[in-house]
Amino acid sequence: MMENEKHRASSWFRTLRDEITTCFEALEDSHSEGPFSEMDAGRFDVSETTRASETGEDAGGGLMSVMRGGRVFEKVGVNISTVYGTLGQAAQKSMAARGVRGIEEDPRFWASGISLVAHMRNPHVPAVHMNTRMFWTPNAWWFGGGSDLNPCIEYNEDTEHFHAVQKAHLDPHGAEQYPRLKEWADEYFYIPHRNRARGVGGIFMDDQNSGDWEKDFALTQDIGRAFLPAFTPLVEKRRVQPFDDADKDAQLVHRGLYAEYNLVYDRGTKFGLATGHDANAVLMSLPPMAKWV
Repeated sequence: MMENEKHRASSWFRTLRDEITTCFEALEDSHSEGPFSEMDAGRFDVSETTRASETGEDAGGGLMSVMRGGRVFEKVGVNISTVYGTLGQAAQKSMAARGVRGIEEDPRFWASGISLVAHMRNPHVPAVHMNTRMFWTPNAWWFGGGSDLNPCIEYNEDTEHFHAVQKAHLDPHGAEQYPRLKEWADEYFYIPHRNRARGVGGIFMDDQNSGDWEKDFALTQDIGRAFLPAFTPLVEKRRVQPFDDADKDAQLVHRGLYAEYNLVYDRGTKFGLATGHDANAVLMSLPPMAKWV
C-alpha cells in the first residue's frame, strides 16, 4: 500500500507550501517602494477544503491558501491536498487511455500534491505556476508536475534566469532531465486554438515512474526546491519598475490567455472538477481580472 511513501510525499508538499507562503508574505512586508507600498501587506487567507464523495465517506481534502490585493501579489494561491477514494467511469477511461495499468479492474486511488499560481500587481513581474504531485493506484504509482513562467512583458534575462535555475536543480538527476522536461513543458503549455505557448516555458513531467520510487521522489522534490530561487529574484527586481496603462492592459489580455488554457486544456483542472474536489480550490488558478480583445 506504500503508506510510508504516501506520508513522506504529502508531508513534503506541506513543507514546501509552508516555505513558499512564508517567503511570499516576507516579499509583501519588504515592498517599500512604488505606488502600492502604502497599502497593507498581503496575508494568506487559509481555509480547509474537502473532496465530495458520492457515498458520503471521508474522501480527503486539503488547505487552500489565497492572498488577494497585496502590494506585490494581486492574487496568489498555494494549495495542498490529499484525496482518495474510487475513480468514476470517466476518470477511469482517461487514466486507462494514458496507459495506467489495471485502473478499470481496481479503481481505488490516492493523490497528494501542491499547486501554486501567482498573478502579480506590477505587469513587469511575471505570473508563475508550479505544482508537484504523487498519484497512487493498487497497480501503479507516479509523480508529476513542474513550473513555468508566464510574463505579459517578456525580458530575455528573466527567462534565462528561470530556466538556468531549473536546469541546475535537475542536472544532478542526469544531464538528460532538463532537456526532457523542458520539451515536455513546451508541448504541454501550448494553446492550439491560439497557435502559441501560454508563456516562456519551464519544466514539466507526468506519469513519472522509473521503477525507483526514491529516485523519482528526489527528482520531484528538486523540482519544488527550484521554484523559489527561480522566481523570487525576478519579483525583487521587477516589483518597483514603473508601468503605465498600456502595460496593465497587456497584463489583462495575457491573463485572458492564461484563463483559456486552464479552463480548456489543463489536466489538473479537469481531474479536480471530475473527481469532486472543492471547485474554489481547483479554480484558484484563475486571475482576479482579465480581458479579451
